[in-house]
Amino acid sequence: MIAIITLLVIVFLSIIITRVATIALTHTGISREAARFQARSAFTGSGFTTQESEMVVNHPIRRRIVLLLMLLGNAGIVTAMSSLILSFVRQNGSSAGFSLKIILLIAGMVALWGVAYSRWVDKWLSAMIDKALNRFTDLEVRDYASLLHLAGDYRIAELRVNPEDWLADKTMKEAGLRQEGVMVLGIERPDGTFTGTPDGNTAIRQGDILVLYGRTGALRELDERQKGVRGDIRHEQVVEAQESAKNQEGGTGAGKEQKKS
Repeated sequence: MIAIITLLVIVFLSIIITRVATIALTHTGISREAARFQARSAFTGSGFTTQESEMVVNHPIRRRIVLLLMLLGNAGIVTAMSSLILSFVRQNGSSAGFSLKIILLIAGMVALWGVAYSRWVDKWLSAMIDKALNRFTDLEVRDYASLLHLAGDYRIAELRVNPEDWLADKTMKEAGLRQEGVMVLGIERPDGTFTGTPDGNTAIRQGDILVLYGRTGALRELDERQKGVRGDIRHEQVVEAQESAKNQEGGTGAGKEQKKS
């Protein structure tokens, strides 16, 4: 009986640990959905995809959180399995005792499942964890992924400028990326210097890494665009398409206002 209670306590602590880690990861700029997945994956040792691994490895605070989750997860899972095995191996031959353990285990797991997915518990626990993290840690309390709507078609991406790329050796004004619906958040030079929110006179050089924000398709097309007349024509086409999309959105908004009036 003690082993089953120990197992339930370990599962409960695991839920709390992953919940704390999820909120801590959202404070580093990850969306809540991605943070929840990463926290559970790290705790259970199931791993991440390549892109998600880079998101963690390239951020020092995320690395610490995930490393701690892995250590706690390995210890917790092993202890939980050991407790479960010992609970059913040490039998005295009584079927009534065995049935009681099964009922207790199922009831306990159902109760913990309800706690884990309860909206009220989630709201209360999240608020309490937020206050504790704000008071005892230096984590930035901003979910930048949600603020930038990265869960939809928009994303932040890095683009390395190669010699044959259309962007190479242009100024920001000449590139006119804002007209394509793409924002340049920063430029990292090959020597390691970084320019945030570059102005129109900033040059885009070969070897630079641009930090871009825009629609996934637009960023992919820009990365594949080559120097020359075809690249210039493609730029003009994208600008026209962007202007057309804006006009349609404006017209739709005006139509809705007329209907309301």
